[in-house]
Amino acid sequence: MTVNITSISTSSNGVWQGDNPLDFAFPLLIVQTTLILALSRFLAFLLKPLRQPKVIAEIIGGILLGPSALGRNQNYLHRIFPSWSTPILESVASIGLLFFLFLVGLELDLSSIRRSGRKALSIATVGITLPFVCGVGVAFVLRKSVDGADKAGYGTFLVFMGVALSITAFPVLARILAELKLLTTRVGETAMAAAAFNDVVAWILLALAVALAGDGEGGEHKSPLISVWVLLSGVAFVIFMMVVIKPAMSWVARRSPDSHSVDEAYICLTLAGVMVSGFVTDLIGIHSIFGAFVFGLTIPKGGGFSERLIERIEDFVTGLLLPLYFASSGLKTNVAKIRGLEAWGLLVLVITTACAGKIVGTFVVAMMCMIPARESLTLGVLMNTKGLVELIVLNIGKEKKVLNDEIFAILVLMALFTTFMTTPIVMTIYKPVRGGPARTHRRLRDFSSVDSSKYDLRILACVHGPGNVPSLISLIEATRSAKKSQLKLYVMRLVELTERSSSIIMVQRARKNGFPFINRFRRGQSDDRVEVAFEAYGQLGRVSVRPTTAISSLSTMHEDICHVAEEKRATMVILPFHKQWKGEGYESMENMGNGWRGVNQRVLKNSPCSVAVLVDRGFGSGPQQTRGPTSTVTQRICILFFGGPDDREALELGARMAEHPAVKVTVIRFVEKDGSDSKDIILRPSPEKCDEQSYSFSTAAMDRQKEKELDEIATAEFKSRWGGLVEYVEKVASNVVEGVLAIGKSGDYDLVVVGKGRFPSTMVAELAERQAEHAELGPIGDILASSGQGIVSSVLVIQQHDIAHAEEVPVSKVVNSKDATSNGDDGPSKRREVTNDCV
Repeated sequence: MTVNITSISTSSNGVWQGDNPLDFAFPLLIVQTTLILALSRFLAFLLKPLRQPKVIAEIIGGILLGPSALGRNQNYLHRIFPSWSTPILESVASIGLLFFLFLVGLELDLSSIRRSGRKALSIATVGITLPFVCGVGVAFVLRKSVDGADKAGYGTFLVFMGVALSITAFPVLARILAELKLLTTRVGETAMAAAAFNDVVAWILLALAVALAGDGEGGEHKSPLISVWVLLSGVAFVIFMMVVIKPAMSWVARRSPDSHSVDEAYICLTLAGVMVSGFVTDLIGIHSIFGAFVFGLTIPKGGGFSERLIERIEDFVTGLLLPLYFASSGLKTNVAKIRGLEAWGLLVLVITTACAGKIVGTFVVAMMCMIPARESLTLGVLMNTKGLVELIVLNIGKEKKVLNDEIFAILVLMALFTTFMTTPIVMTIYKPVRGGPARTHRRLRDFSSVDSSKYDLRILACVHGPGNVPSLISLIEATRSAKKSQLKLYVMRLVELTERSSSIIMVQRARKNGFPFINRFRRGQSDDRVEVAFEAYGQLGRVSVRPTTAISSLSTMHEDICHVAEEKRATMVILPFHKQWKGEGYESMENMGNGWRGVNQRVLKNSPCSVAVLVDRGFGSGPQQTRGPTSTVTQRICILFFGGPDDREALELGARMAEHPAVKVTVIRFVEKDGSDSKDIILRPSPEKCDEQSYSFSTAAMDRQKEKELDEIATAEFKSRWGGLVEYVEKVASNVVEGVLAIGKSGDYDLVVVGKGRFPSTMVAELAERQAEHAELGPIGDILASSGQGIVSSVLVIQQHDIAHAEEVPVSKVVNSKDATSNGDDGPSKRREVTNDCV
C-alpha cells in the first residue's frame, strides 16, 4: 500500500469516532516503543546468566520483530511496523543516539590515552591497522560476490568495510570487563586504554567514510573537491571546539563546583549545544553524531557539572531512546537475504576475518610487549568486541546506500557473534582466581592471643557513599589503640555496576586510583568526598588509610569484598547496613534496597575473617563525635554479652575500645534467673521455614558446657585486664526483649555492640521463633535494628569468623525437661540439606 507521508496525522480522534490509533503516527510510536522495550528487557533477562551486554538483547529483539521472524507475517508487519512509520521511529531513535554519543564523548578521557603508554598504544595501533587491511580485502570479495554491492563508490565501500571490521566498542567492552571483574587487572587496564584510543580513531575514520560517501550510489563520480572540503570543514570544526568551546565549558564547570549548585541555564545551554553541534556536522556533510561526540569531549571530566549532565539525560536516553535505535537496526536486518551456500560462506568469511584480524594482530603485538601468552590472547578476544559502535557504523552505511540489505545483514550478524562470544571465551581462557576457599582465617580473638605489637590490625571498611563516612571514622577511631599494634585501614567504595553511562566514569576513576590499593591518597587530586574525608582522617589520626573502589553488579559484589579481605589479610570487615539513618529523626531510615541487603548476607556467609554490620543512627554525627586520640569528647559504647563465639568477639572489640582515652565502655552481661535451668531449649532444623523471615543458627555440633566455660574465661580475663577502665554490669534476664529495648531506647549509649549469636545461649534461643525483620543480624541485633521501636543508639552486630560455623539453617524451638537434654546440645547436632519455602 502506497502512503503519502504528508497525509499522516499525529494523533487520532479515538475509536469511538471511528479512528484506528495504529493509523496515526504518535499512538503507533507508543505501541512500537512499548513492544520493543518489553521484548528487549525480556531477552536481556534471559541472557543475564550468560553475562551478555544489553545491546545484544536489543539487537536480537529488533531482528525477531523485523522481517527475519515475526515480520514474515505481512499483516503484522504492515500494521505494527508499516514503511511510513520508519522515518518517525528512526528520527526519535536518532535523538537518543545523538545524546548517547555525547555521553560517550563525556566519559572518554583523552588524558587517559596520553597516560596509556607505548604498550597500550602499540596494541591499539596494530589492533586497528590489521583488521582494517583485512576488511579492505574482504570488501573486494563481497563486491564481486554480492549482487548490487558494486553500486557504491569503490573507495567509500573499502573504507566502510575496513572501519566495520576494525572497531572496538569502548562502552560495551567496559561493561564486559566489569562483569568479569577484570577492570582493575593488568589485562583490563590495557584493554580499556587501547579501546579508548581505538574509539577516537574509529570516529575519525567514520567521519572520513561519511565524507567520501555522499549519497552512496555514484559517490565515485562526484568531484573529489567535495570530499576535500568536507574533511577540511570537519577538521576546522574540531579545532574550533577544542580551542574555543572547551575553555568555555571549563569556565561553566568551574562555576558549578558540585552537582547541587549547577545553574539550570547552563544545563539547558549544554543540551542545546549538543543539538547545534550535531546540526553543524550534518551541515558540513559529516553525520550529526560526530558533532555530539566532539562536544562531549569538550566537557571537563569529573566534578559536579558532568555528574549533573549525566543525571539529567542518561536514564531517559539509555533506557528508552537508545533501545529504539538498536531495535531499528534489527528491523532493517533481514536474515532471509542471506540465501544459498555462497552467502552463508561469505558470513563465515567475514566473521573469521574480523576475529583473526583483531585477535591475531593484538596477540602478536602483545607478545612482543612481553605480555604472557594467556593475557595476550585474552586481550585479543576483548579487543574484538563490537556491538554498539559497530551498529552505528553499519546503519550509517545503509543510510548512505553504501551497504545493501544482504551485506548489512551479514555485518550485523558478525557484530552479534563477535560480541556474544567475548564473555564465554574470556571466562574460559582467563579468569583470575576468586571465590575459592579462603587461605587466611582471621578474627580478633586470635589476634589477642599473640604478641599483637608485632602485627598490624587490618580492617576492611566498606562504604556506599558520603553518608557512611562520619559513623565509620568514629568507629575506626574508637577501635584504635595506642598501646597495641598499628591499625591499617582499607576503605572500599562499593559502586553498583548498571547499564548507566556513569558506571563507565566510575570505572575510570577507579582505574586512576589503582588496584587493589594505592599506598596513600594523592593530595589535592581527589574530587570524591569519601576520599577527602578519609585522607583528612589518615593525616590527623596518623592512620594508614588505603582506598579502592569495587564496581560490580550486586549479585557478585561480595566476591570483590571477600577477595580483598583475603588478599590484605584483614582481621575484620565492616559493612554498612542496607538501611541508613537520614537525620530527620531516629526512626527516619532510608532503605538502600534488598540488593544491598543481599550483598551483606553473602559477605557474612563467605568472608575469610570476622564481619561487623553497622546500623548507623547518627554515630559520629552528633556532639559526641570523636575527633582524634587526644580528644576529651567521650563516645559511650555498650557491649551486650549473652555468650557464645560471636559475643566473645564483641567483647574482644570492646577490650580494644577500652584503651582509647575518649571512649567510655560499658559491658552488660545478661544472666539467667535462678531456677531457669528447669527447662532447656532445643533448636531443630526446619526446612519449611524461609531464611529471610526466620533466624538461622549454625549446624555445627556444640558442647554447651565447654561454651559456658569459654564465656566465663573471656569475661574473667576482660574484668581482670580492664576492670578499672570499663563498667561491668550483670543483668538478670527476666525478659530479654524488653531489657535490650530499654538499653537501646535509653539514649545512654552512642553505640551498642552485640554478637550475631549463631551459637545462642538459652536466653537467645528463646527468641528463635520470633518474627524476624532482619534475620541476618541475629535475634538481638534484629531487635535493636528494627524500626518503630524507638531505638536511638547505633548498633554494631559482630560475627566471629569460624569455618566450622559457616553452615546455617532456620530452626524450630523445642522445649524439653533438663533430663531429656542431658547431651548438652542446644543447637542442630548434624548438618542437613534443607529447602526453604519462601513465598
